[in-house]
Amino acid sequence: MHPEPFHITLSANGKIEGSLWATNGARAVVLLHPGTAVTQRYYEPFARYLVELGLNVVTYDYRGTGRSRPANLRGLTVSMSDWMDDDVGAVTRWAAARFPALPMLAVGHSLGGHALALSEDTNSLRAAVLVASHAGVTASIRGVAERIKVWIIMRVLAPLLCAVLGYMPGRKLGLGEDLPRDVMLQWSHWTTLPRYFFDDPAMDAERRMARVQIPLLVLGFNDDPWANPDAISMLIAPLTNAKIERHQIAPRDANMQVIEHMGFFRKRSAERLWPQIGSWLLDQLNHVDIQPASVAGDLRTKQGTK
Repeated sequence: MHPEPFHITLSANGKIEGSLWATNGARAVVLLHPGTAVTQRYYEPFARYLVELGLNVVTYDYRGTGRSRPANLRGLTVSMSDWMDDDVGAVTRWAAARFPALPMLAVGHSLGGHALALSEDTNSLRAAVLVASHAGVTASIRGVAERIKVWIIMRVLAPLLCAVLGYMPGRKLGLGEDLPRDVMLQWSHWTTLPRYFFDDPAMDAERRMARVQIPLLVLGFNDDPWANPDAISMLIAPLTNAKIERHQIAPRDANMQVIEHMGFFRKRSAERLWPQIGSWLLDQLNHVDIQPASVAGDLRTKQGTK
């Protein structure tokens, strides 16, 4: 299966490079919105799985990452809120124009879930899944060592390295992709606030999230120190008009050793976790009111779990 490359030029700054994974007789198109510092290549196995279900899939890289990275990252002035507002919106509208007769679905990983909660284009979707999406407050991270590591990166290294280099060298620090300066500094600032971007007046996050009215499946994993139940609850609380189905999954319930923040999209999750999302997405196309799915006989839905 060879995806069709595409690009979207944004008049503001830069362009988005993406891939269309298409199948004959597709029932819908699924948009895969990536996490921070994660390229579209990471989601290819999951995209292939969705295509096997009869769904077209769109993957892409935010500006400044992966195939959307310019030759000189220093010259790119794009923020994390630009990713959520402009990049996600542009991809959504591109897909709607390319497949006007197909309903649209979306899966957002971490930051991609934030975008789905905030974007004015979200209500054009039939339904969406938020995977490991949370309010990224440093103080809410579980585990002292992990909390200290993130504090040092966000409060010390990010401002220093962005000032010296003009971008964040994420690859050298084991953070995934390098990041544009303004992306990293805005993210760093939000992590210092008690309620993440909800305390940034420029985001107007609570009002924007209250507009979302589509069905949302929200997934969290018990061994994820960042997207833990409290941090997920903080993020989704303003989604007061969305129909939320929430699963908090322990690795043992899926007969897995670890899942953590990145593990859902790894191939080892294909048998135990991916079918639950695939079935849920297909059920949204059928307008079926479904019962909570189960993994290994016991995935418990815990709306508002603490």
